[in-house]
Amino acid sequence: ISIKDLFDVAGQPTPAGSKIFRDAAPATKDATAIARLRRAGAVLIGRTNMSEFAYSGLGLNPHYGTPGSAKAPDRAPGGSTSGGAVSVGLGIADLTLGTDTGGSTRIPAAFNGIVGFKPTSLRVPKTGCFPLSHTLDSIGPLGRDVASSAAMDAVLAGLEPASLEAVPVAGLRIGVPRGLMFEALEPEVSVAFEAGLERLARSGARIIEMSIDDLILDMRAALALGPISACEAAQIHAASVAHRPADFDHRVLARVLLGQDIPSRGYIEAIQRREALKPAFAARIAPYDALALPTTAITPPLIAPLEADDALFNATNLLTLRNTNFANFFDVPALSLPLPVSGLPVGFMLLGVPFSDRRLFALGGAVEAIFAS
Repeated sequence: ISIKDLFDVAGQPTPAGSKIFRDAAPATKDATAIARLRRAGAVLIGRTNMSEFAYSGLGLNPHYGTPGSAKAPDRAPGGSTSGGAVSVGLGIADLTLGTDTGGSTRIPAAFNGIVGFKPTSLRVPKTGCFPLSHTLDSIGPLGRDVASSAAMDAVLAGLEPASLEAVPVAGLRIGVPRGLMFEALEPEVSVAFEAGLERLARSGARIIEMSIDDLILDMRAALALGPISACEAAQIHAASVAHRPADFDHRVLARVLLGQDIPSRGYIEAIQRREALKPAFAARIAPYDALALPTTAITPPLIAPLEADDALFNATNLLTLRNTNFANFFDVPALSLPLPVSGLPVGFMLLGVPFSDRRLFALGGAVEAIFAS
């Protein structure tokens, strides 16, 4: 198992993908997630690169280099668990330990043709994991298949690993939230996703078109008052911003600074609206066994143009995060699976109600088998 560079491992520094903490004192003990993996017998093979401080969905890192996608090395690996996903995609590691604040396990899974999982956030303790957003962070696995990812998730959540429930695809109610989440899809993504839905329908699943657009707009309105990640990142990095601003990735610094001057009432209002909207979202999706949508609207973009053009980077980053970040806001579990494609990788994302994590893995295993058939 490889380890994202923001987890404490006893005796090692925790740089979190930044040169600011490159010479930090070594951690005195393992993060809770690391300790649980060790007790379960995991072999930890090393730390993996990431977007600085986990603050990007594309995975570029100007300090330590950008690891290209396992499927196309000139293309972005997805962030922020970039090196971890590449290590699994290349077969260097069986699994990797990642985090997800707006899509950071699922985007790199989609861009590397592997499985990535974002749990209901409270299931896995975050002690010893360097934060991006205390509110939105969660810890999850990336692996080459659903079963091994589910086994790692069980360990992280303090559960006894067990075989996944056998779930027949026939009769499953799969909600497809057409609308905002389907805008600006690359043709390759749209074709692959619709083909995946068709496979499930031929196996007896009921594909039901529905909408979450009103709740997405409510989320965006709340975040316009107080962008939660930026507000919390501004507090977390206040000392570094004050004393070492030139040592940041300038794009990460710009996003941190977005939260610096937000009035406290805006941040508090966003938190309060989130708490009110979470049960409304859970109620909306409760009639379905899962929602399904493309993990990202695009396939992995070329790295070189993103490195050269800040405006292109920012626009691509926002589009990459669009389909994943609402699962963090509403705090529901989400699983990205690779679709069977002949070209660049495309992710197929399933979402469930809060704390339906193990059920979602079981559903994912059934869908994975259909895609492999």
